[in-house]
Amino acid sequence: MRKEFRYPELAPYAKGEKPAGVVFKHAKVFCVFTGELLEGDLACQDGIVVGLGSYTGEKEIDCTGKVLVPGLIDAHLHMESTLVAPSRLIHAAARFGTTTYIMDPHEAANVAGMDGVSYLLEDTKDAPGNVFAMLPSCVPATAFEDNGCVLRAEDMEPYRDDPRVLGLGEVMDFPSVVSCEPSMMEKLALFQGRVIDGHAPSLTPKELQLYALAGIATDHESTTFADALEKARNGMQVLIREGSAARNLDTIVRGLVESGTELSSFSFCTDDKHIEDICREGHISYCVRRAAALGIPMAKAIQMATLHPARAYGLSHLGRLSPGAQADIVVLDDFDSFSIHSVYYRGKPVGEYPLCPVKPKDALCRTVHLAPLEESAFRLRVGEVSDGIGIVPGEILTRHVRARLPQQDGIFIPDAQWNKIAALERHHATGKIAVGAVTGFGLRGGAIASSVGHDSHNILVVGDNDADMLLAVRELERTGGGYTVVSGGQVRKTLALPILGLMSDRPHEEVDAAVKEMTQMAYRMGVDPGISPFITLSFLALPVIPALRITPRGMFDVETFSFCREVEDGSAG
Repeated sequence: MRKEFRYPELAPYAKGEKPAGVVFKHAKVFCVFTGELLEGDLACQDGIVVGLGSYTGEKEIDCTGKVLVPGLIDAHLHMESTLVAPSRLIHAAARFGTTTYIMDPHEAANVAGMDGVSYLLEDTKDAPGNVFAMLPSCVPATAFEDNGCVLRAEDMEPYRDDPRVLGLGEVMDFPSVVSCEPSMMEKLALFQGRVIDGHAPSLTPKELQLYALAGIATDHESTTFADALEKARNGMQVLIREGSAARNLDTIVRGLVESGTELSSFSFCTDDKHIEDICREGHISYCVRRAAALGIPMAKAIQMATLHPARAYGLSHLGRLSPGAQADIVVLDDFDSFSIHSVYYRGKPVGEYPLCPVKPKDALCRTVHLAPLEESAFRLRVGEVSDGIGIVPGEILTRHVRARLPQQDGIFIPDAQWNKIAALERHHATGKIAVGAVTGFGLRGGAIASSVGHDSHNILVVGDNDADMLLAVRELERTGGGYTVVSGGQVRKTLALPILGLMSDRPHEEVDAAVKEMTQMAYRMGVDPGISPFITLSFLALPVIPALRITPRGMFDVETFSFCREVEDGSAG
């Protein structure tokens, strides 16, 4: 799309012939290109930076002793994972300095297709942040998933040239790339010349080269420095992830510091971060501070959160404070500690933007459709050796455990080590349900359940008895999705997530308080404090991340890309 040529109307303000709309007086301005702090007045007109020097303005803001840096960029996130409406997320994260969000709306798309994507775009169009979309490439994530919709290349084509669409979202189905599967090739071809995001855990060097050859330019799935470095060597932009469940920043940044690796191929992202974690520790601002604490110079850490992702995604007007840039500005009290004083979006304080959530279509709030269910559906027959999911604290990776499960007459009986887990199809009431075993969760005396189950978002429930598991599922059916905690035959607390079964329509403070309370309940019921119970549960269904997962069709071995034992509709695993 051709950009509007505005130089003639802006030049008088840059020359100082007219007072600029807003001038940040007596500031130190961080230059992302050179790493310098430049002194002067930063002049902005109509939300655009027009110059640094000596200026007068219609509105002048005294920045004596302050440092101005560009608004921060989250290079990859799923807004749905914050549990609140996208506009509420932006208003909450804006005060932490994030002004640009590159979202992959595949959570919404897996439930409601392009209607879900359109809702996210509509709800964010007037919020104090630049929200861009990468169109979801893998809906469903694999051909054998049970989700709400299927997105094909022809479904995406009408959106390709939308100015808020930057490219193709994370390509999770690596086997389809390698095998040149026709529908995947159509999607990759549609976005050649645009940015294509990756999702490449545990690929071999040769596989990674094939991935890069296909035009895939970024990746956020590195959990080790060696893996991140290999991706950078293949020309990919490494998006260092620091979310709620997956926290990879410390490991990768320590490797960068120890090796002295050049940093231009590295940026930050949150991927999946709950609203309570954002409010507690910050957003991309947390990544900047933590990277600096681990030894990356503050100037370099800020570049990783601004200039690097802007260049990777072709956003030449963002990530900098130089002439022609959008006036997205973080005002710091102190540069070295990245202490935020205030935040401006397009030259206006973020607090001046009203919160105006868009009411979703009724159909987007009626997305939980379950077949009739009885307690017997949770019974699991086991043999001498069975497959089980092993949770890895601090990671969304899992272990594939083969062990003799506690049992009586061949029926699995949960104990202190092993919980029962089930996945139930919730989009089309097919009755598909799979039951398995999980170790490392530690839940005793009840069950917890979630309609957030990446990426197909079927209902997941974990517990130590069938009655409470059934009650938890029925509670989410009643509320149209959400989180719930059940014990002793009673619902102890539920957070309803009626929008797509993924998001609340309530203020983030209410959602934050509810998640905190329910998390503490889960810990009191024995859940390992080293894991985030609902986030960890939500990833146990994602069949594109090693090693073992559960879907409504059965336990899935990601490393062999096959089911351990597939189940028929309406039967237990």
